[in-house]
Amino acid sequence: MRRYGPAVLLLLVGGALLRISLLSAVYMRYVQAGLRPYLVASGVLLVLLALVGLFRTARASALPANGGAHVHQHGHTPSAAGPRLAWLLTLPALALLLFPPPALGSYSAAREDAQDAARGVGTFPTLPAGDPVELSVAAFTSRAVYDSGHSLRDRTVRLTGFVTRGEGGTWYVTRLLVSCCAADATTSKVEVRGVQAPRTDTWVTVTGTWRPKGALGSSAAWPPLLNGATVKHVAQPPDPYEKR
Repeated sequence: MRRYGPAVLLLLVGGALLRISLLSAVYMRYVQAGLRPYLVASGVLLVLLALVGLFRTARASALPANGGAHVHQHGHTPSAAGPRLAWLLTLPALALLLFPPPALGSYSAAREDAQDAARGVGTFPTLPAGDPVELSVAAFTSRAVYDSGHSLRDRTVRLTGFVTRGEGGTWYVTRLLVSCCAADATTSKVEVRGVQAPRTDTWVTVTGTWRPKGALGSSAAWPPLLNGATVKHVAQPPDPYEKR
């Protein structure tokens, strides 16, 4: 049975890739949507290689033994496959296939240091007419911290993200931003005041108004403040990350 190990491992890994990319949107917890075709192609290739390996192994096993197994001079029969510990490699693949891990959440956000003012202060495009205006958390933080035109002033905004906690009872509506995959995720968050904090990691939509804080482009302006008016619990979106 051990001779089937490599093929079974390929089959599990390929099946896991197809499970998260072809049969669901789980892959967006790890990479951007544009990488889906590559994941699907990789999964298909691994499954095909596994099937070829299983077929060749089964065919070789069905051939008549040529005079019985070869025995060395000292009476040892050579192993038909690698070490048994290699089967342990199937456990991570099986776990990914059956129990894909959740998207990054408050624990990952808590590890991110406060952003600096590397982008500099400048003007931003005019916001669309009508309130509340829907903004990403990243767009709100950029305008709050760096917009010399104060485009958020006297505007009601709507932000969607998950809840993280700070010291002294503070809480934030938070999103993680990715450039390529979850491994390069960074945090964008807005402190919410005036409304009760939901449970950590709960996804919410918050409506409120910007509250100026600190000098533009300074560390004192981070994280920006939102005077919350309403908080609504929502389902986690299929793609939980914002894009740069």
